[in-house]
Amino acid sequence: MSDSMTSGPDNYCARRFLSWGGLILATLFLTSCGTKEVVVTGNFPPPLMEPLKVNLGVWYEPEFEGHEFFDEAKGRADSTWIVKTGEAQVAMWGQLLNNMFVDVTKMDGEPAPEQMNPVVDAVLIPRVDELQYAIPAHTNVKVYEIWMRYAFQLVTTNGDPIAEWTMTAYGKTPTAFLQSDEAAVNLAAVVALRDAGAHFITSFHKVPEVAQWLEELGQESSPVASL
Repeated sequence: MSDSMTSGPDNYCARRFLSWGGLILATLFLTSCGTKEVVVTGNFPPPLMEPLKVNLGVWYEPEFEGHEFFDEAKGRADSTWIVKTGEAQVAMWGQLLNNMFVDVTKMDGEPAPEQMNPVVDAVLIPRVDELQYAIPAHTNVKVYEIWMRYAFQLVTTNGDPIAEWTMTAYGKTPTAFLQSDEAAVNLAAVVALRDAGAHFITSFHKVPEVAQWLEELGQESSPVASL
């Protein structure tokens, strides 16, 4: 009887210790392999160029303004990533377009016959069609790569198409000596956005329909700029 009375509490304590120990280990595991979230922020220098004498409208779809990508962890050693680029996208494109065209107007709504938008020469609608990223093979080397494919529409205020084209952009973390994976992903995204701006300037006038549209407006079709 005395043996049973003394061994019962000991077994209970052991079970309780194991239970709490398992909970602590599970918590540590979830913390180490949890979700990593990045809200992309960065500096986007304005291009040095003579702006085109065009009154351009721009319409950012809700999906573009709130753009983000989600990558769920594939294994226990991986992390789930949420990278939000929407605010940085709008900031970069706003800076670029305001320096590329003499007047830029943000549309009140999507171009359509019934939409009461301001009068402009045309409306640009940018979209992110696809985004891919590559993580480092070794966790101590924080070099990330981000690749984006954009789709653009140039339309009238009624939504009638003028031109459609696609463009890619690429960004890579220029250094592995950063404090965190999040900082490395943010920097790679900023580099990709700057690359997108540079490509847009050099490729805009090369789209045949855009060149024709500029010619009809009496504009030079080859802007000269440096970023």
